[in-house]
Amino acid sequence: MADLMKGKRGLVMGVANERSIAWGIASALAAEGAELAFSYQGEAFGKRVEPLAASVGSTLLVDVDVNDDASMDAAFARIKDEWGRLDFVVHAIAYSDKTELTGRFINTSRENFKNSLAISCFSFIDVARRAAELMPEGGALITLTYGGSNRVTPFYNVMGVAKAALESAVRYLANDLGPQGIRVNAISPGPMKTLAGAAIGGARKTFRHTEANSPMRANATLESIGGTAVYLCSEYGACTTGDVIMVDCGYHVLGMPQPDNI
Repeated sequence: MADLMKGKRGLVMGVANERSIAWGIASALAAEGAELAFSYQGEAFGKRVEPLAASVGSTLLVDVDVNDDASMDAAFARIKDEWGRLDFVVHAIAYSDKTELTGRFINTSRENFKNSLAISCFSFIDVARRAAELMPEGGALITLTYGGSNRVTPFYNVMGVAKAALESAVRYLANDLGPQGIRVNAISPGPMKTLAGAAIGGARKTFRHTEANSPMRANATLESIGGTAVYLCSEYGACTTGDVIMVDCGYHVLGMPQPDNI
């Protein structure tokens, strides 16, 4: 490894298990020398994250409910006490009631709309505000999005609206934090076989469809997404901000399926 992240410290939020995109990113950052802290929500997820964190030498784990200001304050206060600073944050947090990720978007409930936007979008803004205070010499903030933000994707429903809001937040945060040397970007993989992805209706069909039709006839890997995150968090990403980096084997460039699949 090239030690691209040696001497840098960062928080990874949203690891659910070893197949999580957040874990793919964490693994790549650790392999390049980064020191990592992890957040989780609740005891059950804590038990899953603890051995993964240990495998990359991390002992700083914080229990965080992004819908609770006191919980957020306590988590970032602990990071400040133990480290004093942050160089990067990976935000891989999103949520919607999975019963509303089937059927028609028009049937989205008011409560789930508010909850989905709060967790999937506002939490990134909230994290950015707190993290920026720990980045006196600049840093990088990364979140995760999906192509359903700007093109209708079956059953993605309210999450498409939430991710569109998240991508807009990336641009506004990049403008706010740029003078402080803090870069803000999103990574947009195609469909992945993750715990979160499985909650979306027709996930397996979507995965097979993109694999069969993307220019590379494949879907993204955790390693490729992790490598993109390393670029964005390292000095090589020093002049990249406010962007959505597509890591979907080119699927986003298509106007129609491949001829054999029409």
